[in-house]
Amino acid sequence: MSLQIPTNTPLKKPPADYCPKGAERWFTIPGGKDTGKTMFYYDISVGGDEPEATIVLVHGNPETSYTYRYIRDELIRSERPLRIIAMDHIGFGLSDQADFEMVDMHHSENLIQLVRYLDLSEVTLCIHDWGGPIGVGAFIEDPYRVKNLMVMNTTIFPMPKQGYTYKNYPHPVLTWALFPRLYPAFAWGGVAATAVSSAEPQTALSLIRRATGNTLAHLCNSMSKTSPEYVWSQSLRSIANARSSMRNVKQTPRWGYGYRYMDESYGLQDNTEYYRNMQERVPRYWKNCPAAGVFGQWDPCGKDEVIAQWHDVLPRMKMATLKYPNVGHFVEEVKWKEISSEILRLNFS
Repeated sequence: MSLQIPTNTPLKKPPADYCPKGAERWFTIPGGKDTGKTMFYYDISVGGDEPEATIVLVHGNPETSYTYRYIRDELIRSERPLRIIAMDHIGFGLSDQADFEMVDMHHSENLIQLVRYLDLSEVTLCIHDWGGPIGVGAFIEDPYRVKNLMVMNTTIFPMPKQGYTYKNYPHPVLTWALFPRLYPAFAWGGVAATAVSSAEPQTALSLIRRATGNTLAHLCNSMSKTSPEYVWSQSLRSIANARSSMRNVKQTPRWGYGYRYMDESYGLQDNTEYYRNMQERVPRYWKNCPAAGVFGQWDPCGKDEVIAQWHDVLPRMKMATLKYPNVGHFVEEVKWKEISSEILRLNFS
């Protein structure tokens, strides 16, 4: 893939399938903490002259828009009249680097500016991981823009204490929130490569082996440049980007409750009200919204208690929820055919 990349991303040579040819776009953020930074997104219309549905794919951490490549390509192959949009948040993928420790509320502020710039409407909002609070947090400011919801291993609610939590997942001693306290920022890309590309249940020893191998490959810059692991790791080669990504992971035990932390540039950051706003407004504005859910259940965000929270506020999801006990957090890397089918069903059934 040969792109003229006008950002300071470390990911200078993305794989050929990073985005559809000619669909790459660049958005200069007009306001907020990231004023003047450039965000990458792709915007493609397929299946006819006039799209009948707009699909917006919002990624989490430590992903990029590339995590939706299989879903995107399956939707294109459907030959349905679709407009498909996905972005790289600041600090990820082909967008400008982060210059402070960003979390969901900061990315959300950038996303809503892109949404308003594109003046999107009748959107099928597809969310995964931190893309849940990012996407919901952005669109709930303009709730009329959303027509359908596609939910994949994410939550905006306080994480129930039963079963898996980010205090005992993926293993009681080797918890996800522990990794950024063990790893230096310059090695974080190896953890990212391991996390996104390890969607199946596995032992602690297997996880350690994968993380060690990917970290060594990251440090030696020896990952295949055509591999997804290269994408996840390379955009976090920047220390600033890595620290921003690590901040998200440190907060996972407080997912849905809100949390506070000190940022060197902006001082105290607190997203408690940000979560409270989503939790109050989603059932008010989207209770009757058509919705579907696809969940890998080897993951706190895929457990039955979290799914029940979604069903409470999105009742129409109850009849359209797929659960996979032997799939982990990054369900879109494994069950992309099923997710694509649900997206098409929401729009064309």
